[in-house]
Amino acid sequence: MTARNKRLTVSFDEAKIDALFADLNQSQLPGAAVGIAINGKPVYRKGFGLASMELPVNLSPSIRMRIGSTSKHFTALAYMLLCEQGKAGLDEPIGKHMPELSEAARSVTPRQLMGNTSGLRDAADFAMQFSGVEGRPIPAAWLISFYRGPNDINFPPGTTYQYNNGGWILLTALIERIAGRPLEEVLRDTIFMPTGMNDTLLHRWDFTFAPNIASSHVQSVAGHYRRTEALGGVDGAGAGSIMSTVDDMLRWMRHMDDPTVGSPATWKIMKTPQVLPNGTSTGYGLGLYTIDYRGITTLQHAGGVFGSNSQMLKVPDAGLDVVVMINRSDISAAGRVDRILDTCLSNLASPPTAYRGPFATGIFRSPQSGRVAQLMCSKLDYLSQDEVQIVSLDGHQLPFAPDEKGILHTMPPATFLKYAVTLVGSRENPTSILLNEFGNLDEFSAVKPGIEQDFSLIAGKYVSDATGTLVTIVKTDTGLKLEAIGRFGSATHNVAWIGDRIWRTWPQDELMVPPWGLLSFSSDNRSFRFSNALTRYLHFHRVD
Repeated sequence: MTARNKRLTVSFDEAKIDALFADLNQSQLPGAAVGIAINGKPVYRKGFGLASMELPVNLSPSIRMRIGSTSKHFTALAYMLLCEQGKAGLDEPIGKHMPELSEAARSVTPRQLMGNTSGLRDAADFAMQFSGVEGRPIPAAWLISFYRGPNDINFPPGTTYQYNNGGWILLTALIERIAGRPLEEVLRDTIFMPTGMNDTLLHRWDFTFAPNIASSHVQSVAGHYRRTEALGGVDGAGAGSIMSTVDDMLRWMRHMDDPTVGSPATWKIMKTPQVLPNGTSTGYGLGLYTIDYRGITTLQHAGGVFGSNSQMLKVPDAGLDVVVMINRSDISAAGRVDRILDTCLSNLASPPTAYRGPFATGIFRSPQSGRVAQLMCSKLDYLSQDEVQIVSLDGHQLPFAPDEKGILHTMPPATFLKYAVTLVGSRENPTSILLNEFGNLDEFSAVKPGIEQDFSLIAGKYVSDATGTLVTIVKTDTGLKLEAIGRFGSATHNVAWIGDRIWRTWPQDELMVPPWGLLSFSSDNRSFRFSNALTRYLHFHRVD
């Protein structure tokens, strides 16, 4: 089947799509549900693999599955509908409706929350990192308590972009405060039912029952699968708790082309990427990314939870809609959608040539911000290349490749992060690097590795006043550990030295996926700052 819409041609071949999922076409392991529509008409609806390894039930386009952060644009629309009713404002301080919050939290706006530019700390990240993922359930109301505490932030509101699930949980509380009822009811009555999404719902916990739901499966280091609580026991609320089906998502993407829920002005705001004061576009509207893929513009949002992930993607210029839902941790829905685009769109730009080196290495610290970056050559599990250039910023490892001038830029699937790194001096061993992060510049100086630091200099107890977290750094039979006691539970991280007063951390629990973290210690080892992909330099001071 071939369809032409605007300037792009869609060539659909069912057998070619089947081949992309041949490895999942079995009845022993979890798999994927896949949907494709052209000009709003479904042309492909299939399931591959098991809905649950406990039952002989195959996945299908009508089985409910976790969509993770794809939930966010539904939550954004729910708030925008309140704005249309005159009950809320897009740029008013959220403290107007939630005066009990801290001064920093009260001052941010719903637009900043929905655009991931609020600068607030991520309460969901704190719960995951310091309270663990398999303890007692953590309701959203508990997470909101972080925003009634100290005025501790990642960065000044509106100055840059940083993904923030906690901001969306705060937005959930704001919607519920204004609407006077739970988000479940708001979404059901104002969005799902009016658009015919009868099998879609906000489902906060996997240990509560609902019909027709696929299980989430995490693969262990040993290669075995186990069923898991997809949100790690944390109430993801409007940040990522929606369940849907392939059929409902295809129905929804058709609705997005000619919406009856939400005014044209609302949808224009939601789809339009925000622009920072420095003039740089974040590429992110209100719960929706606009991302270039091989020369075409896509509107999309992926979602990932423990043991499940999804990708919803529209190619407006081709009338092409694609949704893929996965219920296992070792397969990427976003990667499979990219393969579908490669197969269905014949006039794409040539893919970037894989970079084979030379690779830059070194550890760098910013005198201005204190942030740490590490350059290395490594292989990432979700990329096909053997080795790529890695820039680890605040412990978050991202793939980069140089342009014709030698400037490093994020490469797929991280191109939505508008980072560029200029190497100063030698390409392989630079003396410093200049980070351009969404138009904001920060220079990092090389750190001499030196001799590995004696762990006894950092061993002891530390506390974060901002989060109420107590951590103990101790040596065990299996290595150096950071044992955290957070507000709602405990968690253990492995610790390894990488450079002058810099230590890397990663979760001991195999359920936890990156972000990895960094500990950057003061010169007297009396304090350190914890950073990862979602949290910037959270201060801990010694208490023993």
